[in-house]
Amino acid sequence: MEDKIALKLNEVISIANTLPCVTMIHKLIDGSVLWMCDKGLKELGITLDELIKLPPEVYQSRYFNKEDAEDYTPKILSLFENNNDEESVSFFQQVRINKQKNLTWHMTSAKIFLRDDNNSPILLITQSIPIDTMHRLTNKATKLLEENNFLKEKLELYLSLTKREIEILKHLAKGESAIECGNHLFISSKTVETHRKNIRKKLGTKSFFELTKYARAFDLI
Repeated sequence: MEDKIALKLNEVISIANTLPCVTMIHKLIDGSVLWMCDKGLKELGITLDELIKLPPEVYQSRYFNKEDAEDYTPKILSLFENNNDEESVSFFQQVRINKQKNLTWHMTSAKIFLRDDNNSPILLITQSIPIDTMHRLTNKATKLLEENNFLKEKLELYLSLTKREIEILKHLAKGESAIECGNHLFISSKTVETHRKNIRKKLGTKSFFELTKYARAFDLI
């Protein structure tokens, strides 16, 4: 098996440094790094020997955003369930490069790289490309991640709302007054105000901006 791994690894090493992306190979048994191209090592500011010795949890916490991993880990796991070596998954992730404090957005794709003699996947190959920080896609990706994290964090509070309260939240988030909202729903403005107080209490919000965050995250507007 070691010879098989070495052979596959050499195939990648022979071309990896000519590609515009960062290429790496992970062991699926524990998520540790088996190999990374020179470009990636330079960005992380680490040697391959040092990287290989890093415990997986240290590697993840040092260079990646934990909240991103909560989104893309299930996608990677789905590769094993589907048992299709031609299938790949793609996702956004934030990486801390050049020992900077801020994280840099990358687009990453992953697929099964090698299976053992029992046909169980043992290696994963990923390729990652930084997104130009001047490009609109970076801002959009940031907003999407923020909304997704907000949704997961506030889901229980949102589910505490009644169907009527969700309807009112939708209209209020559009900037409608209590009178306009009431006219659309055929209820009095006083009833709308009562619902609005209940909505703010349940969600723990104090401003219109906070209400719109809920409306956007849960696709009401």
